[in-house]
Amino acid sequence: MEIVGLSLNELPWFLAYIATAALLTLSYVIIYMWVTPHNEIKLIRDNNAAASIAFAGSLIGFCLPLASAISHSVSLIDCVIWGVIALIIQTIIFLIVRLPIPKISARIENNEIASGVWLGSASLAGGVLNAASMTS
Repeated sequence: MEIVGLSLNELPWFLAYIATAALLTLSYVIIYMWVTPHNEIKLIRDNNAAASIAFAGSLIGFCLPLASAISHSVSLIDCVIWGVIALIIQTIIFLIVRLPIPKISARIENNEIASGVWLGSASLAGGVLNAASMTS
């Protein structure tokens, strides 16, 4: 029986990759929130648009290379390794983005939209380049 071009024989691999992606994404969110001085979830709950924009860009910036890793990996372990590399690169991007704006976290806490857009955009751009670099 075919479902959208895939046989049901592939279902266990789909489940393995989607579970791996979910665990890597959860790990990224936890590590990212640990690295950043501001509390993204609290700020987003408080309707802080700057925090939401910055966090959304970062999350998408991580998921793009993770999707590339899933598409191009030769095994589940290979996918995990490249997912961890994506996590490290995205965390480094946050540290680099702080160089021109050292108090970016305080600005995001103050809901300064420009800082949220800068961080979110830089995270997204870094994720796009990271994803493209993972292709062979």
